Amino acid sequence: MTATVKYDQVEVGQELAAIDYHVRRSNLVMYAGASGDFNQIHWNERFAKMVGLPDVIAHGMYTMAQAGRYVTDWAGDPGAVVDFGVRFSSMVVVPDDDQGATITVSGVIEEKLGDKRVVVGLVARSGEAQVLSKARAVVQLS
Repeated sequence: MTATVKYDQVEVGQELAAIDYHVRRSNLVMYAGASGDFNQIHWNERFAKMVGLPDVIAHGMYTMAQAGRYVTDWAGDPGAVVDFGVRFSSMVVVPDDDQGATITVSGVIEEKLGDKRVVVGLVARSGEAQVLSKARAVVQLS
């Protein structure tokens, strides 16, 4: 596959539309099975509160995956992402209700590199908290 976004169609400073990713406890249980991370803070409310957390929290890597999903969906090709990194800056608290939590991811074109590559700066928030910092992706465009 090849990225569907064209290098000459993006400009530095261009903002990418924000997308909401809804997270429910069932998503965390499925992610635990896929990742092998069954730490109780990600599914057991009683345990999470016992260790001082406000409630069950999403896996950091689950949160990072939503930012990765945002970039690959924008690019149109998962293989177009040639570098990706984040720092975890806050928790995504996932209550046990019909709503769960929402991770909102947005982006901006920070730099145009050679070879039709761009640097996309990402912001991921849950409620008022910025949950990822220094989130960046280098994407190979067509």
